[in-house]
Amino acid sequence: MTLRVRFAPSPTGFLHVGGARTALFNWLLARKEDGVFVLRVEDTDRERSREEHTEAILHGLRWLGLDWDEGPFFQREGLERHEAHALALLESGRAYRDFSTPEEAARDRELDQEAGKRLRRARERARARTREEEEALLQEGRPFALRFMVPPGETVWKDRVHGETRFRNEEIDDLVILRSDGTPTYNLAVVSDDLEMGINLVLRGDDHLSNTPKQILLCEALGHEVPDFAHVPLILGPDGKRLSKRHGATAVGDYEGRGILPEAMVNFLALLGWSPGDDREVFSREELVEAFSLERVLKKSSVFDSRKLEWLNGQHLARMATDVLLDPVARHLIQEGLLPSEASEVLEGGSVPPEDLPGLPVHLPTLVGLLKVRARTLAELATQARPYLLEELEFDPAAVKKHWAKDPETALARLEALEEVLEECPWEEEALEEAIRGLAGRLGVGLGKVIHPLRVAVTGRMSSPGIFEVLVLLGRERSLRRLRAGIRFLRTDNLPGEGRNETLS
Repeated sequence: MTLRVRFAPSPTGFLHVGGARTALFNWLLARKEDGVFVLRVEDTDRERSREEHTEAILHGLRWLGLDWDEGPFFQREGLERHEAHALALLESGRAYRDFSTPEEAARDRELDQEAGKRLRRARERARARTREEEEALLQEGRPFALRFMVPPGETVWKDRVHGETRFRNEEIDDLVILRSDGTPTYNLAVVSDDLEMGINLVLRGDDHLSNTPKQILLCEALGHEVPDFAHVPLILGPDGKRLSKRHGATAVGDYEGRGILPEAMVNFLALLGWSPGDDREVFSREELVEAFSLERVLKKSSVFDSRKLEWLNGQHLARMATDVLLDPVARHLIQEGLLPSEASEVLEGGSVPPEDLPGLPVHLPTLVGLLKVRARTLAELATQARPYLLEELEFDPAAVKKHWAKDPETALARLEALEEVLEECPWEEEALEEAIRGLAGRLGVGLGKVIHPLRVAVTGRMSSPGIFEVLVLLGRERSLRRLRAGIRFLRTDNLPGEGRNETLS
């Protein structure tokens, strides 16, 4: 039998981390077992459902690369079928009309609370009515809901994650399956849709565990085969409480905006509640499909660790082919104002590759190749790219203080010596390294004593990729122009230092 699983988000909010992980686990299992991944949007909550939320959910799934095989189906399209299933339960005697007034319903809740159990007084009132009395209420137009009559005993199933799971039916109230306005409730609509779509494994979060016995009972009452169930533990914040907005970004779109790669997010989500059984942490999508199984889904909740996500993202950045990174990096550079606005139009048009965008002062593939091993996010990579894309260099005060201001006369002398050496040097990595090493030898100092002042002059930063690679990336003219600007800066004696203003003017 072909495995059929589904992801059924509600468009009452954006695609959050917990929902994204549920979608991922379903997708991984479908791909692993050559099954079918169905996408269903549960939009029967008319007041809270929003079209923009639906679009955000679809965008989030596409960004993560979780392609669905069927759908998206919309739950509201099945309202007639939902009603038909509810009426079938009524006709079979498994449901009854509840004509309770709001006052009676409120009193029922009070009595349940006082007794500490379900008294099912609505069922008692229904049983006490004669057929004639019920017909009279119908003729009168009295509004009613349809309630499912929960049978005695207990509901037991073998959960694919937790094992044998039991619920006493006496703890379940006779659930409303059709409201007085004719709309279905969640549990009936879900069962009806799962039956219609042939879903044979329901894989979802532990927060749905209490819904499962209700859905099993409804499915059995409708005379259909009950699907398998698997419930994965919830994701917790660092404080051990359920992950929520107070822990920071929880919507998938937030992480996309922060420069997290979809490959890294998928990798990270997979490890939230699943273990490969070995020490591996960095997975490609294909490796996850091969390794994934329900048997290795953990029974305990996992903690969302933003630092772990950024570390994984850095691993994927470093491993990713540079040409694949060019487009997302270019978009972040445009967003940061490091590329002109017209570059965005060119990029959207798709007629020009990212490395040929207008306004690029350096070769973008080379720059990305140098920086991708040093950054943890695309946003961080864009920040690190600033010195190479700006004409007016911004000096980091800490770098100036450490490598120039402590001994400005020596720093100036070394930059002047570097200018003399580099003016005559072929502009190739090996030749540049040989020339700078030779200068350090003649000065009788370690190579770092020459490179550090030079790095501040040409990048304005404390750290950078290899200085010889940086010089080649910037080119002879630009590198020497920055070096001379650094010399002029030192000659003006406006450095931060002892007894001076600690900020650069």
